[in-house]
Amino acid sequence: MSTATTYRTCPRSGLQFESQAEKLMLANAVAAVVFLLIGGLLAIGVVLTRWPSIHWLEADTFYKVLTAHGIDMLIFWIIFFEIAVLYFCSSTLLRCRLATPKIAWTAFALMVIGAVMNNVAVYQGGSSVMMTSYVPMMAAPHFYLGLILFAVGALIACFVFLGTLVVAKAEKTYQGSVPLVTFGAITATIIAVFTIVSGAIILVPTFLLSIGVIDKVDPLVYRTIWWAFGHSSQQINVSAHISIWYAVAAIAFGARPMSERVSRGAFLLYILFLQLASAHHLLADPGLSTEWKVVNTSYFMYFAVLASMIHGLTVPGAMEVAQRQKGYNKGLFEWLRKAPWGTPTFSGVFISIIGFGFLGGISGVMMGTEQLNMIIHNTIYVPGHFHATVVIGTTLSFMALTYFLIPVLFKREMIAPTLAKWQPYLFGLSMYGFCLVMMGAGTLGVSRRHWDMAFQGSALAYEWPGAAYMMMGLVGVMGIAAIAGGAIYIYVTVGSLLWGKKLDQGQVSSTPTPVPATAPAAAVQTYGSSGMVAPGSFVLAIIFLVAFVLYYFINWKYLSQLWGLS
Repeated sequence: MSTATTYRTCPRSGLQFESQAEKLMLANAVAAVVFLLIGGLLAIGVVLTRWPSIHWLEADTFYKVLTAHGIDMLIFWIIFFEIAVLYFCSSTLLRCRLATPKIAWTAFALMVIGAVMNNVAVYQGGSSVMMTSYVPMMAAPHFYLGLILFAVGALIACFVFLGTLVVAKAEKTYQGSVPLVTFGAITATIIAVFTIVSGAIILVPTFLLSIGVIDKVDPLVYRTIWWAFGHSSQQINVSAHISIWYAVAAIAFGARPMSERVSRGAFLLYILFLQLASAHHLLADPGLSTEWKVVNTSYFMYFAVLASMIHGLTVPGAMEVAQRQKGYNKGLFEWLRKAPWGTPTFSGVFISIIGFGFLGGISGVMMGTEQLNMIIHNTIYVPGHFHATVVIGTTLSFMALTYFLIPVLFKREMIAPTLAKWQPYLFGLSMYGFCLVMMGAGTLGVSRRHWDMAFQGSALAYEWPGAAYMMMGLVGVMGIAAIAGGAIYIYVTVGSLLWGKKLDQGQVSSTPTPVPATAPAAAVQTYGSSGMVAPGSFVLAIIFLVAFVLYYFINWKYLSQLWGLS
């Protein structure tokens, strides 16, 4: 039984937007960009303080700014955008009404109230506890309450997404199994439910501790459960941004997955194994058995890595197959040379794929090896790694998708197309440099969060090698370039909404048009293909593997020199 609502068919893309879902997508996307803007402004303070020759903010201000930057970027910007993506993957891709719009608006309100409350707590100055907020270091009660309200809102939104899938199935708006992009969004949602529940399990007692109802939360239990929340939140991002990669391959090239079954299997590996890899944050902790650490960070983590490597081969592979079908068959890489590099939706995603794999993926596996973890644990290498996964992987993919959505969802012509064309290059490539020099400084031992790497005025000074100072200076330069890239994105998106030329909204009807059944491609039907259908992508995968092995070897060599036992 469908309630009264309308469905708009976009003349540009053929996508169909249900009116309530469309408004919720707009609201969540706008809220996301607001927190990206706040987080970006805070990033200026972080970067200019870690740049040794500028060293801008005082210690108290620096820790306050760093706390707000981490939470606004890692939690609020990304999750607001992901909720918009979930509504898009359910209501729009399956062409059905949103399950419970009033409950979805309640979820949005809870998220906004929670996000604002948490920010207020941090800016008041008594809650500079970093994103990890480890006990017994305590923040103000409304710091925790804000996070809890936000998490409850996000959890409700996940259930609205799942309810919408039930509506689509009941009203038969699609045939067969859900599209792969929606399947990826389902993966993200399952991980999100696990993640948010983990956060509640540990943040609720911490909130009760902050208001004096209980007198103790065990720090080791806190860290273990918090990382089930903290690391898994990144896995929601991975599932979401890989779904966007598949969507963009279809948008830019009309590409289909090389093998639906293999891609779906890779998403399932995420559900089973990604959360367990959060052990790599706990490798230096006492109280966790060696056996547990070995099983988690060796066998289980490799299954998660296998899933990412499958996507890393199949997404470019799908693009390559589509390009070769259009006649770009010269040599290994004509398909890539003739790709639409001037379109920010494609260039953003391709820069994201390469950076996420080479910088985020390789460094993540290295950190997940217990012995190697000892070299870089709690150094600035760690933020170098997660800027490669969260910023290059997730944020850049979200930016790329936005350029597609401005005319399609927001019904506006994009302003400053030349700026938009260059934005992914400025943002993505300066982030490459930013992550690399952070990892370099971390390998030399520069600490992760300390506001003054030189420890000026302390009794026990430490003299870093000159390379460490140079790399931290480059962190400043690259960071400011990346912030400029982020500012251009915000200018183009917000400017397009405010001043962009209004576009024809397309036909509106009271009933949805079901998703047409498409004839599956030969590659979709089979487990693999005879012959090499994507040789260029295969070569890229081999280059990745060689880089991986070399980097792994270099770190073991470095460790053997540090320990000096040989």
